[in-house]
Amino acid sequence: MATAGVRRRFCRCACFCTENLYVARYGLHLHFLDEQQLRQDYGPEGNGRLGAITGLPTATVTLSVCSQILRSRGCVSSEDFQQLVEELEQEVARRRRLGQESAARKALIASSYRPARPDVYSALQEAALAPEFLAAAKYSASLGADLAGLLQRLETISEEKRIYRVPVFTAPFCQALLEELEHFEQSDMPKGRPNTMNNYGVLLHELGLDEPLVTPLREHFLRPLMALLYPDCGGPCLDSHRAFVVKYAPGQDQALGCHYDNSELTLNVALGKTFTGGALYFGGLFQAPAALARPLEVKHVVGQGVLHRGGQLHGARALGTGERWNLVIWLRASAVRNRLCPMCCREPDLVDDEGFGDGFTREEPPTVDVCVLT
Repeated sequence: MATAGVRRRFCRCACFCTENLYVARYGLHLHFLDEQQLRQDYGPEGNGRLGAITGLPTATVTLSVCSQILRSRGCVSSEDFQQLVEELEQEVARRRRLGQESAARKALIASSYRPARPDVYSALQEAALAPEFLAAAKYSASLGADLAGLLQRLETISEEKRIYRVPVFTAPFCQALLEELEHFEQSDMPKGRPNTMNNYGVLLHELGLDEPLVTPLREHFLRPLMALLYPDCGGPCLDSHRAFVVKYAPGQDQALGCHYDNSELTLNVALGKTFTGGALYFGGLFQAPAALARPLEVKHVVGQGVLHRGGQLHGARALGTGERWNLVIWLRASAVRNRLCPMCCREPDLVDDEGFGDGFTREEPPTVDVCVLT
């Protein structure tokens, strides 16, 4: 697997500024180059690409299915369409500024922010990890470990969908991390948006928690575990991540629409607090949201993490009461995504980026022979 500590330049795919642009008002992910393309794909005379509106690679359809879906969501007048164009242009501009603005926020936080819980920023200790998680990770790294043995140490939520659950952090660590996150939320420090669908939360690399917490969690514990669970999805050669905390509360984000993650694999840990509702639901692998029927529902359990493939269609039901905070880690393997971008399903068109970027590299990882790629 990739050597820990090796510093490489990571990139993003150029499709980040054209594909899967989320419009919350319509609950849709759209493809956008310019107004002319938008009218061709989504206008009443266009041959709308179904993949353009779902974010999935599908064939062109003969009728303007995309236009019909937009109309069913309320985009019915020329004024609505023009407003949509303006929103998409603003989102593209925001995405182009994202790397530099994030780096600037991180530098300001590092120089000016005073943590409430400095202990959270210490190097990750095994005492912060749940015994069940430690046992599963240590078994996975042991000689002769196999999938059958690992599954005895995890809860299998769905064998068919390959969704699993395991306690990740101890209750005291969850509480300490929540105290720090709330302190940061209440500060006057600038805060980045976790992703295009969540408006409340924290980007952990901006807060300075990548190096002491998330990177060792990925390298020393998650990678051996994921290598057994998902050898065909880059589990043995995870070499970057994007980690963020999302918050759901009354008057803020309360639900999450159908989507799939820009990751090979995902870990979603419920940190707290007290809440009802908000269950995760899952569909098929790279399934179109419109085709979702009888989804699998999974209740959050504080301290426990749900493991799934990034391409598994999923969302979150509306929060009932209280507040819900979740740590989400998108785990990425450049050996996989360098061949095919999971967001545009094409060979990636690489653009240099800050930090881990979107997990692409211009060169192959140091060693990829342990990765089973299909």
